Amino acid sequence: MVERWEKLCAKSSKKVLGLNSGTSYDGIDAAIVEITGWGKATRVQLLAYHNYAYSTETRRLIAELFDPGTGGVDRICLANFYLGELFAGSALGIIDEAGLSPADIDLIGSHGQTIYHLPSPIKVEGIPVRSTLQIGEAAVIAERTGITTVADFRVRDVAAGGEGAPLIPYVDYLLFGGDDQRRVIQNIGGIANLTLVGGGLGPGEIIAFDTGPGNMVIDGVVNRLTEGRLFYDRDGLIAGAGQRHPALLAKLLTHPYLAKQPPKSTGREDFGADYIGFVLDESNKFELTIEDLIATVTAFTVETIARHYEEYIIPRYGMDEVIIGGGGAYNPTLLRLLAARIAPVPVRRHEDYGISSDAKEAIAFAILANEALHGEPTNLPAVTGAKRPVVLGKFIL
Repeated sequence: MVERWEKLCAKSSKKVLGLNSGTSYDGIDAAIVEITGWGKATRVQLLAYHNYAYSTETRRLIAELFDPGTGGVDRICLANFYLGELFAGSALGIIDEAGLSPADIDLIGSHGQTIYHLPSPIKVEGIPVRSTLQIGEAAVIAERTGITTVADFRVRDVAAGGEGAPLIPYVDYLLFGGDDQRRVIQNIGGIANLTLVGGGLGPGEIIAFDTGPGNMVIDGVVNRLTEGRLFYDRDGLIAGAGQRHPALLAKLLTHPYLAKQPPKSTGREDFGADYIGFVLDESNKFELTIEDLIATVTAFTVETIARHYEEYIIPRYGMDEVIIGGGGAYNPTLLRLLAARIAPVPVRRHEDYGISSDAKEAIAFAILANEALHGEPTNLPAVTGAKRPVVLGKFIL
């Protein structure tokens, strides 16, 4: 095993496969990248990417796990191994699509699927306990593929006193932080998060945190109002046909997470099913059309992002540009509203820099796996609140 590890580390270039299922839980992103070097010398080339969509039944199963009332221990146990099979199948699928064989892949980095995240300490018998849970059993992935697999990236940071999120800022630093431009890398997935890099900021100076909901509230409201016929507002067409409602928007902006100081992270526990119910109850007071309601929750996402820039980024650091990734990068209405809100700062997409917005997080977990192989700490204590830098990920050899 030691010889195998040393041989991997000695390779100047590796093919690494990244896997991720995000807070929108719509499918598994799989990416194969060629990685040269590690640390600041890292260079990455995307070789193949595919999103393997979940079936309606699998989405229903995962959604049940988010709710303590339906996510029993038996369901979690079963789903952990079932998702492991799906992740393994996605890995083998993308390998085949790329015209490669499993023997060509040096390493897999799998984030899995987060089903619960409790980063604030809860006392149990006097012991303050932080916790987070990602499933998609890595042992199944390694067994089915025969490839060394790195997974469970969040837990070491949580054990070190951190929030366990966000994890991508280290990757943003490697990909975008090499010149004098102050860039906000804004991911808009189910949850939205930012990373400020560049302008001479080192790893210990990077600013990053979750700004609040990205697509989660928009998707949830669309899904409820269409009785499950639609999962999201495709191309922002529904929001684009409506007008924001100022009173409802003001009410939404009183959410306590938005006033919390960084470092901070959030998830479905704050902006999931219960919050969707709250939004719908509040909207009923105003008898809004579906177009106006979706326009309002889209404006809610935009406003939460912009206000965090104004509070924490612009006064102290300045901001030369914003680069958008994640599913929100494909919502023209959301991007138009954000660009107008923060003008004259330009809003660009990852594609403008040769990086697929869809593949970004899968690429990131491939990079984190490579860094773990070399023993490189990839949490950022200034970002997560951890007591010290730690190496993230567990290895299944």
